[in-house]
Amino acid sequence: MFDYLIVGAGFAGSVLAERLATRSNKKVLVVDKRNHIAGNAYDHYNEDGILVHKYGPHIFHTNSKDVFEYLSNFTDWRPYEHRVLASVDGQMVPMPINLDTINKLYGLKLNSFEVEEFFESVAEKVPVIKTSEDVVVSKVGRELYEKFFRNYTRKQWGMDPSELDKSVTSRVPTRTNRDDRYFTDTYQAMPLHGYTRMFERLLDHPNIKVMLNTDYHDIMDFIPFKEMIFTGPVDEFFDFKYGKLPYRSLEFKHETLNTENYLAAPVVNYPNDNLYTRITEFKALTGQQHPKTAIVYEYPKAEGDPYYPVPRLENAELYNKYKKLADETPNVHFVGRLATYKYYNMDQVVAQALTLYKKLTEKSAEEAPRKPAISGSTELVEKLVARSPSKP
Repeated sequence: MFDYLIVGAGFAGSVLAERLATRSNKKVLVVDKRNHIAGNAYDHYNEDGILVHKYGPHIFHTNSKDVFEYLSNFTDWRPYEHRVLASVDGQMVPMPINLDTINKLYGLKLNSFEVEEFFESVAEKVPVIKTSEDVVVSKVGRELYEKFFRNYTRKQWGMDPSELDKSVTSRVPTRTNRDDRYFTDTYQAMPLHGYTRMFERLLDHPNIKVMLNTDYHDIMDFIPFKEMIFTGPVDEFFDFKYGKLPYRSLEFKHETLNTENYLAAPVVNYPNDNLYTRITEFKALTGQQHPKTAIVYEYPKAEGDPYYPVPRLENAELYNKYKKLADETPNVHFVGRLATYKYYNMDQVVAQALTLYKKLTEKSAEEAPRKPAISGSTELVEKLVARSPSKP
């Protein structure tokens, strides 16, 4: 008998498995459809021995001391502050837009006070900020919106910024100083030995069993458990009763190049040129020394693995229907990006998982065990778990 069946071995599922196993002495089974742990944060050494992120760059940053200290129990860190350049008008300029961006783009020599006046002179008055377009033009005007945001957003989301909620471009600040860091969080670092190694340590406990290449539907009636923690798509859990929640997906094209360095920054955005949105060079993130370098191109697409919930009012309303079902489903807890249809950063998912753990421990009494369709003997459980190794 497992106390918890956790569906998904990404941040949400792995953090909850660790807490329940180590702090509450619960027996936990973690299952994942993929052949590896760590979810979209999964990294591995490619054929040339370069550490790469399979699903695009994952940069850890947080203002939460609690989250950072919690993860520090499972990894050492490499200090890292992320920087991005954008290819605009034949030049490589800092992104987010800052003082140096404007001076280089227009051949000016403005200071911080003057660039603030510049932004005020080009900004458009928008009475009510509703869309992503409203956010940008109200800050930096129409021309910079066209150069940096409009086409990038069209590629990324498959629709114009005027059709998207304001939250999309609100994530990207505009600066009047020369700070060219992409994030300004208190804690910015990369796991010293990679994300997968960190997840291996999260899940390394005798109370935790991991089954990979496994759909939870295939085992839930054969392995007894008391409660479920679900981190997959909430609409899928309810068999798309109200229709599919829209997502944007990505296609990744990985390459190894016979040169020590390739890009002028860890990530270069291409808002107006090419079908891809950006290129990442992994050695710049990891600090690895290697005579070759590995890069990845990102091509947004409509179909594929669900990565980005599409932030539109009608989608939020559709999600709320599923949320009502989720709230009414006994002994199943929904957590993480896909289960709550929100674009969370990694630290936010960790915080959400830690919050759920606190709620679970505050429950007054355990519910009665779920009765399996077929009684799960110890021998059956061990056979099913043994078929899927916990290490990728």
